[in-house]
Amino acid sequence: MQTLSPALPDACPPHPAQGRMLEEIVILGQPSLQQHLDFVRDIVVGGAEIDPRAVWEEWQRVNDIYHELERSEAGLADEAECRDLDPALEPLAEALRADPHFRRTFDTLPTRIALVELDRLVIFQTQVTRQFIDAIRTRLGKRPEPQDLFRLCLPVGPREMPIEIRRAGSHRWTFSSESTDLRFLEAELLRAAQVGGHASFGPVGGVVGLFVGFGSNLLNVVRSDDRMVLHNGYHRACALRAMGITHAPAIVQTVTRRAELAVAATQKVNDDAAFYFKAARPPLLKDFFDPRLSRILPVRRTRKVVEVSFETRVYEVVDQP
Repeated sequence: MQTLSPALPDACPPHPAQGRMLEEIVILGQPSLQQHLDFVRDIVVGGAEIDPRAVWEEWQRVNDIYHELERSEAGLADEAECRDLDPALEPLAEALRADPHFRRTFDTLPTRIALVELDRLVIFQTQVTRQFIDAIRTRLGKRPEPQDLFRLCLPVGPREMPIEIRRAGSHRWTFSSESTDLRFLEAELLRAAQVGGHASFGPVGGVVGLFVGFGSNLLNVVRSDDRMVLHNGYHRACALRAMGITHAPAIVQTVTRRAELAVAATQKVNDDAAFYFKAARPPLLKDFFDPRLSRILPVRRTRKVVEVSFETRVYEVVDQP
C-alpha cells in the first residue's frame, strides 16, 4: 500500500483573481463525470474556457486509478479503527450528551462517542476548501491537547456564525452565509409569552416561527458493519489529517438496515448506498492527500442562500348544526 504524506496538494499558481477566489481540493475519477464537468464550467475560475475533453481525459485517468485500487485496496474501508474514548475526555463527553442540540439531533439511532481512524473513512463529499483547512490548523496550533481536539470536533455551546438577512418583499426574506451549513431548521408554533420585545398591533394569539440557522456542527459518521461514512466535519477531519493526527473524536451512529440509513445519512448516500457501503474501494478521506487522485482548483466564492416566504388566508366558516 502506498504511504501518503500528511501534506495537502500544492497550492494553485498565482491568478489575477487570487484575492476573490478560494482553492478547492477536488477528488477526481468518481461519479459523476457530468457533475465534475458542470463544476469546472460553472465554479472554477476560467472554467468556461477549459476544453471539456481535457477535463474528461483527466477525470478518466483518475477513474482508471480507482479501478486499480479496487483490486489493490479492496476491503480497506472495512478496516477502519473505532477506538474507545480516553477516560480523561469523559467529562467533555458527558457535557456533550447533555447538550440540547446533541439530544435533539441524535435522538433516534444508537450512538457512541469514539475515536475514529481518519484515513479509512468513506467520503461522499469529494471537495474541501484549502483556506478553511488552513484556518483550522492555525487555530489549533502545532501541538493541540486531546481536549482541544475534542472541543474542535464536538463543540458544545453557542457559536458565532456570520449571516446576512434581507427583506426581499412583504412576505419574503433571504438569509445568506459563506457557510454551507446554513439551512432551514424548522417551523414551530409558539405561545405569545415565548416571544418578547415585539410591540404588535393587538393582543397576540399565537406565533408561527420559521427558524433558519445552522446544524449542530458535530463531526459524526454513519456506521454499518465495519464501514464508516463521514457525514459531517470534512474540513476538520482533513485539517487533523494534514497535521499528522490519525484518529479524531466523533459521534458514531450505527445503522443495521436501509430504513435506518434514511434517518442518519444524506440523500446522496441514501441514493447510492450500495456504492458507499458495499463497493470494494469507495473514495476515502486519505484520497484528498493522494496527488494521483486530487487536484487543487481555483474557484469563485459562493454563498448559500435560504429564502423564506409565507402566505396568509382569512376566511369564515359556518358552524354545522
